[in-house]
Amino acid sequence: MVDPRDRAHLSGEGDLEDMMDREWNDSQPIYRQLRDRVVAMILDGVLKEGDPLPSVRTVAADYRVNPLTVLKGYQQLVDERLVESRRGRGMFINAGARDLLLRGERQKFLADEWPRVHATIQRLGLTPEELLEAAAKRRSTPDAAREER
Repeated sequence: MVDPRDRAHLSGEGDLEDMMDREWNDSQPIYRQLRDRVVAMILDGVLKEGDPLPSVRTVAADYRVNPLTVLKGYQQLVDERLVESRRGRGMFINAGARDLLLRGERQKFLADEWPRVHATIQRLGLTPEELLEAAAKRRSTPDAAREER
């Protein structure tokens, strides 16, 4: 269930403080980081199909970034068919966006990250049982559940 404060943020009420981290890192353009944060919120279920994105002006003001930077990040989401622009109404999460992202992110993980993870597992001689036990322990701790969100 989405926190009611998140719904208020999405409707343009209040600020975006609880929705996204205010810090930007220097290793990647801000528009890309903004895009990645929206993607994470879709994958985490914070943003659902049909939900509006915060307005370009609101994000630009709250995060003290250029509106063109926000627009460029949002345009990437449009280009990826994750959101649609409705003239005069704003940007909205498209139907099927989460499924589309999951497919893409899974493929990306398996192609880019899994070979490295698998090599480390092999190098350390970890068994499937040890991995499953570690995963079960991680799921059962309150801090781990919070970190995964």
